[in-house]
Amino acid sequence: MKQYFDLTGQVALITGCSTGLGVQMAKALANQGAKIAAIARRQNKLDEVTAEIRAEFGVEAVGISCDITDTASVEKTVAAIMAQFGRIDILINNAGTGGVAPAEDITDEQFENELNIDLFGAFKVAREVAKQAMLPAKYGRIINISSMYGMVGNKIAPCAPYHAAKGGVINLTRALAAEWGEKGITVNAICPGYFYTPLTTETLNTEFFQNYAKQMIPLARYGNEGELDTAALFFSSPLSAYVNGVILPVDGGYTAM
Repeated sequence: MKQYFDLTGQVALITGCSTGLGVQMAKALANQGAKIAAIARRQNKLDEVTAEIRAEFGVEAVGISCDITDTASVEKTVAAIMAQFGRIDILINNAGTGGVAPAEDITDEQFENELNIDLFGAFKVAREVAKQAMLPAKYGRIINISSMYGMVGNKIAPCAPYHAAKGGVINLTRALAAEWGEKGITVNAICPGYFYTPLTTETLNTEFFQNYAKQMIPLARYGNEGELDTAALFFSSPLSAYVNGVILPVDGGYTAM
């Protein structure tokens, strides 16, 4: 029997893996046998997450504090993972932020911060993982977490820097897919819709936003915990070798309207 999503023996690096969607995807990959390298800034949170993963799935899991906007920190972190595991097969670029404010009030610093984390940070990690692990191995699966807001604008929660950064992630995905595809590395993007995370819960729980969601999302609801997992597993699979440069919305149909 063919195990389409078996990741036994593989090593997955997930950024933004201290809470929310990053943790969910890390657990999905661990469930399929992958060893986990969890990256975020808060070591205490990483320690909790990796302890949970080891206990629940019986795989190796390590958490390393890393600022993805700092090139030296990224280089050191990837080197530490390579020293421990000897390989990185899967990268999920999930770290991100998102400030909401009218475009005319956005400061230069806010815009730069958004781009530095969501776009430049994703590139720095991809660059280093490719350089140290995937290009030498002639194999890799890179999954960039963009957003449906990288594909469209919106009228309810003004966040122009976020739209710009996540739109950049989408075309960065295409650029890296084109450049690294013949070297055995596939690069794809997932564009989540509205999911509960520590960044979004307060907004999503308002009656105003819930009414908006029922109007704008064909499924008439937010995404549930675990509903990104299969997309991450699909792109991570060794058998998805001919899937490259794909931008996959997981948004209940929001971008279909």
